Amino acid sequence: MSDATVPHNLTEPALDQLPPDVFLRLSAAVDHMPAFPKSVEQILTLTRNVACSAKDLVQVINRDPVITVKVLRVVNSAYYGLAKQITSVDHAVVFLGLNTVKNLALSLAAVGMLPNKTLSGFDGQRYLMHSMATATLARQLAKRLPDADANDCFIAGLLHDFGKVVVAQFMPTEFRKAMELSLWRNLPLHQAMHEVIGVDHAQVGAMLAEKWHFADDLVQTIRFQHAPSQSDTPMMATVVAANQLSKWLGYEFGGWLVIEELPESVAQRLGGKLENVKDSLGDLGPLLNEAHVFSHL
Repeated sequence: MSDATVPHNLTEPALDQLPPDVFLRLSAAVDHMPAFPKSVEQILTLTRNVACSAKDLVQVINRDPVITVKVLRVVNSAYYGLAKQITSVDHAVVFLGLNTVKNLALSLAAVGMLPNKTLSGFDGQRYLMHSMATATLARQLAKRLPDADANDCFIAGLLHDFGKVVVAQFMPTEFRKAMELSLWRNLPLHQAMHEVIGVDHAQVGAMLAEKWHFADDLVQTIRFQHAPSQSDTPMMATVVAANQLSKWLGYEFGGWLVIEELPESVAQRLGGKLENVKDSLGDLGPLLNEAHVFSHL
């Protein structure tokens, strides 16, 4: 490992202790973030239903031209190496499967919500690669935990850092200061944000997940990702470990690169320290290739 690991921060977030003006600015920033597209909400609803059929999913996708075009682009990409091009959504869904299309639709929604303009200190492409790598690794880790839903863990991994997008877009001065402080004092970015703003991206991301009406376990995973003992769940374990693994593998985003050792609650669920977990996953090439495809939609 090229970067020394450090203990995981176990400080409880303190949103209710923020100065009123900061709390109002953050609340306004979350309120200004767009809702998830209706088509994505419908896809999520459908795929939560065990009786959902491919036909149901195709009908929803066909009504959204953006998702239609990008689903076809992905299925025909070099990643899947098809000998013959797929030109219809129904064939794409049959080939990719319901869960992959669900993850793809979520990824499209997340990409579409990133700011169009360049923000000082915010590298959108690195952010996407880190988020996608974390999502695919969380999904893979979930397969070894009997009580974890692999696709829900993918969603949590995809959205775990979205609070940084909110702060960078609506509080750019503070975000830039946090980036500078992180680099200057060799701090993880979430700790630097806490010092500059009074709260880190996790609390902001949880506020946004609540606005989007995601399930409580996903909201709590985002909220307590830097205090995982306060929400000791299989989903939390996969996201915390995947976040550190993605950084270790070179998919970091912003600030000083600090790879944090797994806290005890996460290590117990996944069978050891971060290095042991990484080694147990074997060849990660295919997973990271998928993350690359999904981050270039």
